[in-house]
Amino acid sequence: MKTIQWFPGHMTKAMRMMEAHLSLVDGIIFVLDARCPAASFNPKLKKMAQNKPVLYVLNKGDLADERVDNLLKIIKNSGAQAVKINAVNAGSKRDITGAIEKLVAEKRERALEKGYNKVFRFMVAGVPNTGKSTLINLLAGSKRAETGDKAGVTRGKQWIRCDGFELLDTPGTMPPAFENQRLAIHLAYVGSVNDDILDMDDIALALLEELAEKYPQRLAERYGIEGGTPLNMLESVCERRQFLLRGGEYDYERAERAVIDDFRKGKLGRITLDTPDDLKDLKF
Repeated sequence: MKTIQWFPGHMTKAMRMMEAHLSLVDGIIFVLDARCPAASFNPKLKKMAQNKPVLYVLNKGDLADERVDNLLKIIKNSGAQAVKINAVNAGSKRDITGAIEKLVAEKRERALEKGYNKVFRFMVAGVPNTGKSTLINLLAGSKRAETGDKAGVTRGKQWIRCDGFELLDTPGTMPPAFENQRLAIHLAYVGSVNDDILDMDDIALALLEELAEKYPQRLAERYGIEGGTPLNMLESVCERRQFLLRGGEYDYERAERAVIDDFRKGKLGRITLDTPDDLKDLKF
């Protein structure tokens, strides 16, 4: 498979902007994808945060299964503050607001003792397509930040006023290089890497292979897949969906797109890609 690397020029500019605004914020909210929190952890962003308090938000919790709860526990046990939410669900607003308040509880108490009600500011950061802007809109109570279902929607900074605090929406930024290609491909699965730079044949086949290992029943229920090579599995998708070209040949490209879209939209069920081993070397 082709090595996955994606760090376009606008990300360098975004990192510089974030570093320039760091002195203006009281804390950092790092948004991770609950399906792959290790893959969506950007050590470059964590290093940039310096000594600022950090909250890790495992977003899209509705798309991850119960295995993510163990990953969340590991992150918390490392001493980090973390919460799992679904930013498109209004019910998550209380969970995330409570976690944010806990992040600055001591600072708020000191401010109140001095007689003023400080408006705290937080930078919202993460890799592309983890739902940063959706989270901000949830907290703001209206559509204030631009959102989308593909990498690279937010390109500039946006200050958003919420109840009692302000949030700085920032562009999604990747690590300059992926040391772990297994985690990099997880980001490709969930749409955090620009599809235009990927070999979607490889991505779809790798996804089928990984799902066959971890969630074989889901593939059987959705596509009638019962083992075989990744190519055999893709052909099962063609047969089940009647993805055929003229002459009866398999329409592999259409099947590949269907598998990836089904996964991203949760039509294959709730899935967690990362494992506890993927978290063990990360410094939260």
